Amino acid sequence: MVLLIIILTSLASIWAFSNPSFFYKLDFQPYEINRNPLKEFYRFISHGFIHADWLHLIFNMISFYFFAGAIEAVFQSKFGSYAIPYFLLLYLGGIFLSVIHTYEKHKNDIYYHGVGASGGVSAIMMASVIYFPWEKICLYFILCLPLIFWAIIYLGYSFYMGRRGGGYVNHDAHFIGAIYGVIITLILDQHALADFIYKLGI
Repeated sequence: MVLLIIILTSLASIWAFSNPSFFYKLDFQPYEINRNPLKEFYRFISHGFIHADWLHLIFNMISFYFFAGAIEAVFQSKFGSYAIPYFLLLYLGGIFLSVIHTYEKHKNDIYYHGVGASGGVSAIMMASVIYFPWEKICLYFILCLPLIFWAIIYLGYSFYMGRRGGGYVNHDAHFIGAIYGVIITLILDQHALADFIYKLGI
């Protein structure tokens, strides 16, 4: 499932790079959704399969691959035949719910457009924190910290930048996607919270 998502997202994004009509057919446009919700509702999901440029695509897909493989393996061991539906609920649910706030904020803004899988990637990343809090992640192969610390930094930064506003990065989607990832993981796996607390040594 992880490789399939990466392939589909990469193909759609690469095609969108040189095909504006395809890009604008799939991107997140709150104004268009507000005007015709039944016809345009799909944009809540479709925007997660296209990206703004090569750097955006590569960064998201590398991050997704790095964390999603472990989560897919955990879900397969814990949930069996439900692993794929639960994984999609985590990832696609993160993409969908992460832009609800953005929709409400920009539904009357004819110029707002958004793309990228960051909400889903954030959800996957935070699920990884629940299961592997002490796994060390190295930034540029130099600064190595446990995943739990990176998660705190990520959440704090995303929250602060979301309140600050400005720029072209949807920090609110990052933050909301991450929170969703924690909540849905704890709902799906009734033992996850106790295991997480145990791993933290509390």
